[in-house]
Amino acid sequence: MTAYDPPLPGLAEDVPDAAAPALLARLAVLRDGVAALVARRAAGDPTAEDPLRGLYVSDEAARQLLDRWRPEEEAEESGAPAPSAVAAGAHPDGAPGDRLARLALRAGLTGLDTALLLIALAPDVDRGVEPLYGYLNDDVSRRRATAGLALELCGVPTSQAAARARLHASAPLRAWGLLEVEEPERPFLTRSLRVPDRVAGHLLGDDTPDAALLGLLQPLPPPLPQDPEATEFTRLLAARLGAGPVTAYLREPREGDGLAVLAAALPAAGLSALTCMAAEERVPELLREARLTGRPLVVPGLPERPGPLVRALTAAPDVTVLLTDRRPYDPEWSPADVLVLDAPGRRAGGTAAWRAALGADADGFDLAAAVAPYRLGGDRVRRAARAARALAEFEGAPVGAAHVRRAARRQSASGLEQHARRIRPAVDWDDLVLPEGPLSQLRELALRARHRDRVLGEWRLNAGGGRGRGVLGLFAGESGTGKTLSAEVVAADLGLDLYVVQLSSVVDKYVGETEKNLERIFTEADRTDAVLLFDEADAVFGKRSEVKDAHDRYANMESAYLLQRLESFEGIALLTTNLRANIDEAFTRRLDLVVDFPFPDAGQRLALWRHGLSHVPHEEGTDPAELAREFELAGGSIRSAVVTAAYLAAGRGTPVSGGDLLEGARREYRKAGRLVPGEGGW
Repeated sequence: MTAYDPPLPGLAEDVPDAAAPALLARLAVLRDGVAALVARRAAGDPTAEDPLRGLYVSDEAARQLLDRWRPEEEAEESGAPAPSAVAAGAHPDGAPGDRLARLALRAGLTGLDTALLLIALAPDVDRGVEPLYGYLNDDVSRRRATAGLALELCGVPTSQAAARARLHASAPLRAWGLLEVEEPERPFLTRSLRVPDRVAGHLLGDDTPDAALLGLLQPLPPPLPQDPEATEFTRLLAARLGAGPVTAYLREPREGDGLAVLAAALPAAGLSALTCMAAEERVPELLREARLTGRPLVVPGLPERPGPLVRALTAAPDVTVLLTDRRPYDPEWSPADVLVLDAPGRRAGGTAAWRAALGADADGFDLAAAVAPYRLGGDRVRRAARAARALAEFEGAPVGAAHVRRAARRQSASGLEQHARRIRPAVDWDDLVLPEGPLSQLRELALRARHRDRVLGEWRLNAGGGRGRGVLGLFAGESGTGKTLSAEVVAADLGLDLYVVQLSSVVDKYVGETEKNLERIFTEADRTDAVLLFDEADAVFGKRSEVKDAHDRYANMESAYLLQRLESFEGIALLTTNLRANIDEAFTRRLDLVVDFPFPDAGQRLALWRHGLSHVPHEEGTDPAELAREFELAGGSIRSAVVTAAYLAAGRGTPVSGGDLLEGARREYRKAGRLVPGEGGW
């Protein structure tokens, strides 16, 4: 064909602002262009005056169409090789720009396969082929090549079984999704052949993904600096990926860890990937996209029932398929041989990835201290860095540790709220009034949480036996002595949320259900940066008893499960109890720290009264020293007494007086059923 001059040069110009006149002017241009195009086509069409034109193609019209069709001339103008050699049944030479040649080599297409593909593709590339195919099909309405016509054009008998087999569903053309045989209700030789639009676009140089995959494909995140353990794993994985197609399953400690490793391994192997969300119904399109582009297929995260998806993906041994998920791989998912690997997780306290994500914004504060408790994996570090910048910009301040911590907590959102109550800590060490001994133990607990990966991992002080790197602490003391407040302070110091386990949603009367609920909590806590608090832990961590009936046996089974689960726990868990003796000794042995909270003496009670009044308007000269001596109240009761006094004062519209504090203290005594000093015989 000769070069085509557009008959409507004015139609493609920018539309002026005057809408109606401009539109009418465009329509006038369109009419002139249509008239010119009609005249041009009629000049070389012998059927222009035929009243039945369009209902049939005469021999003369077919010859005219054939004379006007010159694909070799177009190929010379574009620099692409002519397809005539392929139509003759030979392989293309494989010129650098010839996508058909590269696709034929990757798919293992024979010369006949390539010719069939090109014959089916022709009407999608040149509209002049349509009437010719209608003429050859002896049916002007059938403007695509049929199976019989394609075989005839290739010069093979239509009855030859081997030739017909190249169009079967199991043959490369159809198995790869390169060719569709339509109209299955028709006889085989009259079924139409169609090349999917995505394949036609690829062969013409268009790399736009299939429209069916919109919303599923996502970019592979850029690699972040890795820990030494992850670097070695990445090197080995890159070597395997470079060796040829492989199906691998990466079990990740946390969501995103597997994708982070692949983000580093694939570029190291010289590969770019198609990263997509799991969608079983789109597997054919995904595999075709991977085959057309020669790229590995990465699926981060599998559905709840992964078997059908994994079977469909692993049925293509010519495509590299990389799956990541937190669950252990089940061989029942697929009969194919899958390379199962444990992806390394990110260590808490590692700053290289954070520094790379924050850039110069990391220089204004102690980055190592800010990110020490977090084990965010994959792209979540980068997302947290962007969120921290957004928070700082909103406040009009430079990025600081508080912004990073808030952003990191949001990336650690979890499903713990189904069984636990979340507390956003709003306290600090100044809110604790404790003796030096318990206070130093609490600080040590926070220290262990920050440096556990270094001590237990790098320095190899883990006890082995599948034990995790969790931090476990027990807070024992009377009610109101500050156990729950201390847990909140530790969480605040670490920059983590505190989740208080609701035992009502855990304990179940049916055998085995309590253990299942606890397993959900521990599993979620393992993958979440948070502090888990079992308040009144006696209910589930109590002492085992002698087995006298079935109830005792099942209660002991529950305790045995907890003992085993604590061994492999990776998170931070705190237990509180009013009576340390109620906790089984086997649990105590597995704890990192046991902190005893003593009942406050007179000096500590005075400090608690003053701390409670520090933000409350009170009369000048109000001194709670006598209350601290006379009323033996724990910290929680002192706070309640101050709250009562504050309400009394607020009702009068005056500052808190000494009488208000006295009334608050007396009410706490009455609630506890104790004799109030100055009343009842005092």
